[in-house]
Amino acid sequence: MDQTPPRWDLSGLYSSLADPQLQADIASTTGKLEDLQAFYDTQMKPLKDASPDELASVLAASVEKMNAILLHGSKIYVYLSAVIATDSFNAEAQKMFSAFQMATIPLMRLEVILRKWLGDLGPALPSALEIPGVAREHAFYLLEEAEQSRYLMSEGEEALAAELNLSSGELWDNLQGTLTSQKSVEFELDGETQSMPMPALINLRSHPEPDVRERAYKLEMQVWEEMKEPLAACLNGIKGQVNTLNARRGRSDCVHQALDQARIDRETLDAMQAAIYDALPMFRRYFQAKAKKLGMEKLPWWSLFAPVGKTDSAYTYSEARAMILENLATFDPELAGLAQQAFDENWIDAEQRSGKRGGAFCMPVAALKESRVMANFDGSIDQVMTLAHELGHAFHNYCAYQAGKTPLQTNTPMTLAETASIMNETIMFHALLAKASTPQEELALLEAKIQGDAQTTVDILSRFIFEKELFERREKGILSADEISEIMLDAQRQTYGDGLDTEVLNKFAWTWKPHYYSTQLSFYNFPYTFGGLFGTGLYAIYEQRGNAFFKDYKQLLANTGEASAADLAARFGIDIRSKAFWEQSLAETGKLIERYAAL
Repeated sequence: MDQTPPRWDLSGLYSSLADPQLQADIASTTGKLEDLQAFYDTQMKPLKDASPDELASVLAASVEKMNAILLHGSKIYVYLSAVIATDSFNAEAQKMFSAFQMATIPLMRLEVILRKWLGDLGPALPSALEIPGVAREHAFYLLEEAEQSRYLMSEGEEALAAELNLSSGELWDNLQGTLTSQKSVEFELDGETQSMPMPALINLRSHPEPDVRERAYKLEMQVWEEMKEPLAACLNGIKGQVNTLNARRGRSDCVHQALDQARIDRETLDAMQAAIYDALPMFRRYFQAKAKKLGMEKLPWWSLFAPVGKTDSAYTYSEARAMILENLATFDPELAGLAQQAFDENWIDAEQRSGKRGGAFCMPVAALKESRVMANFDGSIDQVMTLAHELGHAFHNYCAYQAGKTPLQTNTPMTLAETASIMNETIMFHALLAKASTPQEELALLEAKIQGDAQTTVDILSRFIFEKELFERREKGILSADEISEIMLDAQRQTYGDGLDTEVLNKFAWTWKPHYYSTQLSFYNFPYTFGGLFGTGLYAIYEQRGNAFFKDYKQLLANTGEASAADLAARFGIDIRSKAFWEQSLAETGKLIERYAAL
C-alpha cells in the first residue's frame, strides 16, 4: 500500500482537550440541566387537571429544553469518545470523559423523572398530543417514554443505579476496551517481525496466505488465554449488573429490554430466527464449498475469512475511496456526494495503530450536521466494504439533518440503524459484480458478499445464543473464563455445525467484541441480522421500482426515530412478523451460494 490511511479531523468540534470552549460547553450543559430541573419542579411537577392546551404547552417546553441539552452534550460526548476510541493511552481524555459523565448524572435522573411523569399522565397525554405544535411533533418519543415508565424502579433507586453504573458497569466496559486496545504482539509478516496491535492481528484472518492466517489465529488464542481472567471479570460484572436491574425493573427476561430498544416484538424476532435456523444447511454448504476451494477437507476458523477467487490482494486507501465514490454514484448522486464530503473533509479515521479500538463505527455529530467514522483499514476488500458500510450510517444521519429532525426525533433503534449501511454494502456488491470480467473475479466478490451475509446470520445467531445462555447462567453465579468459552463454543457448534471444523473454532470470540460489555445495550447482535435482511429486502424493492424508490427511501431514513420497525416496514409493503419475508431475503443469498459453489 502506498499511503497511510488518514486520521479524522475533530477540529470542528474542539481544537484540543485544552480548548477553553470544551470546558465552557461542559459548564453550559450543567447549567441547562439545572434549568430543566427547575422547570420540572416549578411548572411540570405541580401540573394537575390542566387542559390539553396547557399540557401541550408544557410538554413542548420540556421537549425543547431536552433537545437543547442533547444537542449541546452530544458535541462533548462525540469529541471525547473519538479521542479515547483512537488513543486509549490518553489519560487526560479518560479523566475528562469520566468528569463529564459525572456532570451529566442529573440528566439520567431527569430522564427517569420525566418518564415516570409522562406515564402518570394517563389518557391526558394522548389528548394533549392532538394539539398541533412541538409536543405533537414529538408524539412518538413522548408516548414511548410513557410506555417504558412501566419498567422503572423508584426515583431514588434509579438515581442510585445511574450513579453506581459509573463506578461499576462503565468501568468494566472501559477496562475491557483498554486491555484489548493497548495489547500489542510481535508477529512475523513478509519476512520481518512487526509489532502489531490486536485489531491488526485479528485483521490477518483475511490474509491470502494460509500460514499467516493460522499463525495469527494461534497467537490470538494465546494472547486471549493470557488475558481471559480479567476479561471474564469484566463480563461477569456487566451481566450481573444488568440481570439485577432487569429483575428490579420488572423485565420478563434478559431479552425484553433489547426488544423494546429495537422497537420490535417477540413475534418478529421469532419469525426472523426461525427462517435463519431453516437456512443454516444452506450456509453450511457455502462453508463446505469454501473449504473445497481452499483445498481443505474441513474449514478451520482461521480460514473462515480467507479470500477466495482472484482480485487485487490489497487496495490503497485512495483506490478504496475511488471505488466507493464511483459505485455509490450509480445508485444516487446525493449518496455519493455525502461520501465525497466525508473523504474530502477528513471525517474518517482509518489508520491502524496501537491504542486504537478494533472494529468500526460511525458517530453522528448533530452540532455540525456531520458524522465521524472510525475504521481499521488494512487494504482488504472486506475493509473497503466496511468503509462503505459506515458511510451508509453517515448518509442516514445526513437524511435526518436534511429533514430538520431534532435529537429526540432521531433516536433510531439498531434494527433500523443498519438500513442505510447494509444498502451501501449491497450497492457496492452489485456494482462490482456487474463489472467482473473473469470467473475468478466474480468468485472473489461472491465470497465477500456471502461471507458478510454468513456473519450477519449464522455468526450473529451464535452470538445471540451465547449471550442468552450467558445471562441465564450468570443468574446462578459467577462464571469462570473457561465456562464462558465453553458457552461460546457450544453456540458456534449449534449454528456452524458441520460447515466448519468443529475442533478449530473461536472460543475467545467473547473477549474482544465490545458488544457484550455494555450495561445500556444488551444483545448487540440480532438487530444486525434484522438490518442485513431488511436491507436485502429493500434492495429488491429498489430493483422493482427504480428511481421512484429514492424519495421513500430517504424519507424512511429520516423517520427511523419516529415509528416502530413494523410501521416503517409496512410503508414498503413489508410484514416483518411474517417468516416469509425473512425467507425471501435469505433466498437471495441462497442464489449467490449456488453460483459460488458452481464456479
